[in-house]
Amino acid sequence: MNTLDSLRAEFLAALAAAADREALAAVHQGWLGRKGRLQDLFKQMRELPAEERPAFGAQINVLKEELEAVFMARQEELLNREGVARVDLTLPGHPVRTGSLHPLQQILDRITGIFTRMGFTVEDGPEVETERYNFDMLNTPFWHPARMESDSLYLQQGHMLRTETSPVQIRVLEQVKPPVRIIAPGRVYRNDKPDASHSPMFMQVEGLYVDHGVTFADLKGTLLEFYRRMFGPDTRLRFRPHFFPFTEPSAEVDVSCIFCGGAGCRVCKHSGWLEMGGSGLVDPAVLTGVDLDPEEWTGFAFGLGVERMAMLLYGVDDIRLFYENDWRFLEQF
Repeated sequence: MNTLDSLRAEFLAALAAAADREALAAVHQGWLGRKGRLQDLFKQMRELPAEERPAFGAQINVLKEELEAVFMARQEELLNREGVARVDLTLPGHPVRTGSLHPLQQILDRITGIFTRMGFTVEDGPEVETERYNFDMLNTPFWHPARMESDSLYLQQGHMLRTETSPVQIRVLEQVKPPVRIIAPGRVYRNDKPDASHSPMFMQVEGLYVDHGVTFADLKGTLLEFYRRMFGPDTRLRFRPHFFPFTEPSAEVDVSCIFCGGAGCRVCKHSGWLEMGGSGLVDPAVLTGVDLDPEEWTGFAFGLGVERMAMLLYGVDDIRLFYENDWRFLEQF
């Protein structure tokens, strides 16, 4: 016990003499560190009779807690004293930057808001898909170029990163009996080399409507209403014949240029039109694959790119800017 009292007195004297953080650290290391004097006392316990060791060990622990509390108080005192001397209270404070939604998320919110007000529900699905859902169930033959490794990103055991959100449509149709009216927004992946207009990862919104008597006129009316709400009431649409494995007939959708109103400018390459995405009536083979009778049910599907729309609305000429996390770019939105 005399040893403990002596050690306490020496520690308090050394602590009081410590005038800066370096001296304070030396005191901590000398008494409370892994090789400090308190730790030596624990090693000396083996010299005591066995019946005395528990009581002596308890006293050491009590002393250790006491010294640590005193040390923390002294450290706080020194830090506060140094802080007052070191900080110029007349300097302005650091500005706090407030966060905001990413520009792509802002566009996605606008898209989903328009479609939900039109009666569509929002569905989600896995980004890691099987070839069955990504290609086979969407009537994509084995020889189709989209299935090549030069276009798609494959994983192990028949899995891949989805190339579009269309597999969500199949998953919904397997579980829900029509009428079905959904959109499926999300990230998709392609084996593309990044440049100003291409990215190996981008965002898509796929739409699907299946019911009795759905026609191409329903598709045209739905998309015309959407793009007019998105770009303005004077927006016009143009449908160009195209081919997609999962729709028949299929069409590419163009909107009148939002910059020149269709007169022709640099953005639309003086054509007056901007390409927006694909569309068409659901191929009967797709309906048959999910146990729906194509004689009873018909539907339409469409897809659009979120980055494409954001680049047009925000006047951005490089898709990579959306993914570089440059605060100078993002704070503009």
